[in-house]
Amino acid sequence: MPFVPHTEQDIKEMLETIGIKNIETLFDEIPDSLRHASLENIPSGISEMELGRLARERANKDGNMLCFIGAGAYEHHIPAAVWDVTARGEFYTAYTPYQAEASQGSLQLIYEFQTMMANLMAMEVSNASLYEGASALAEAILMAARLANKKDKSTILIPRNIHPHYRQTVSTIVSQQDIKLIDVPYEKDTGKVDMMELKKLVTSETAALVVPQPNFFGVLEDVDALTDFAREHALLSIAVVNPMAMALLKPPGQWGKEGADIACGEGQPLGIPLASGGPYYGFLCSKKVHVRQMPGRIVGRTVDLEGRPGYVLTLQAREQHIRRAKATSNICTNQGLMVTASTIYMSLMGPLGLRRVAAASHQHTRDMYQALTAIRGVQAPFAASTFFHEIVLRINQPANHVLEELAKRGIQGGFALAEFYPELGNCLLLCATETKTHDDIKLLAKTLNDVLHNGVFNGDKVA
Repeated sequence: MPFVPHTEQDIKEMLETIGIKNIETLFDEIPDSLRHASLENIPSGISEMELGRLARERANKDGNMLCFIGAGAYEHHIPAAVWDVTARGEFYTAYTPYQAEASQGSLQLIYEFQTMMANLMAMEVSNASLYEGASALAEAILMAARLANKKDKSTILIPRNIHPHYRQTVSTIVSQQDIKLIDVPYEKDTGKVDMMELKKLVTSETAALVVPQPNFFGVLEDVDALTDFAREHALLSIAVVNPMAMALLKPPGQWGKEGADIACGEGQPLGIPLASGGPYYGFLCSKKVHVRQMPGRIVGRTVDLEGRPGYVLTLQAREQHIRRAKATSNICTNQGLMVTASTIYMSLMGPLGLRRVAAASHQHTRDMYQALTAIRGVQAPFAASTFFHEIVLRINQPANHVLEELAKRGIQGGFALAEFYPELGNCLLLCATETKTHDDIKLLAKTLNDVLHNGVFNGDKVA
């Protein structure tokens, strides 16, 4: 389709038709203070050739390191067919499926995604995705606040052992909505939510409790007790989960006596590669009774006059996507291409395949735990806890220096926790998925042992 710009006469006639004097009136919802923001710190553009060279240089710096970092972005094997199909033109360049008669393929794919996610979470309904996991949690909290429907229900209990980036994002978004976040401590010896402290934090203003599974430390929570606790105190329960873990663990819809109210998280483990931070996508599922307050898009299935199946965006008005100030949610698009990849990935893997990936990831993490804790100077601060495919280990040397030394040897050895959890100084968060072999884990253990006992930090030999 050729691009034909509007002429001055076209613009004049359109403005007269809708009854406004100038284009600026269309943006009158934007405060004056934001209309003239300085762009002084934005660098000038570079050419395509220069950009290509810069990208190659940065890629070469990454190299082909052995990665044991998780912390919200996970390295899983992705069958070649996933992105081969996803990159087809009809998916790769598809636009928002507002015109159902012209978008049945995209709509059916999104509907299949919703069905798969609802089944994986054991929930009744799913939306068609959100921006990423952190804002998905923020949207779930806003949804819970709307469902509470009381001005005095304005606080949310959010555990400290939820991903720190998620907590930062949530704070940025919901604080503008007069919603107060209350941190729930974790037990120092297990890494789990501290139930005794949780009980002290519930007040008449509390609207919801956020429940992670697994939490940021990889530790498995007692989700049945937490969900039932929320129900007993008339709180909505919001599950934040790793979707791959749900192929192996009890899903949110089965937690406690009645299940969680809302489930959300990051969809990256389902067929999305590690790619310098994205793009990823968030998912959100809920009980059907809450569907009217669900953010994002929803695709429904029906039949036409001739009895043929058809798909269409449903349950939401047009302003949900194009008039942010009038919408129930801030979400005005979805990560459609990422959802396409995840739908194809889940179709290829099937329930059994996903379960095998999750089980292999867990087993490899157990092997890593045993290999690393056998090293002198390495301890597990949460030794009494169960975990999925991430573990926290405390080492007897500065964590950041150890990571630098491992990187010099071609190993990305985990995530240093001290920045966000000062009480966990010299602690690393490490992850192993199905992509790691026995030899990979053996190499990590050997190299870490060498760094801890034969390494050099700031010119001083480590004893």
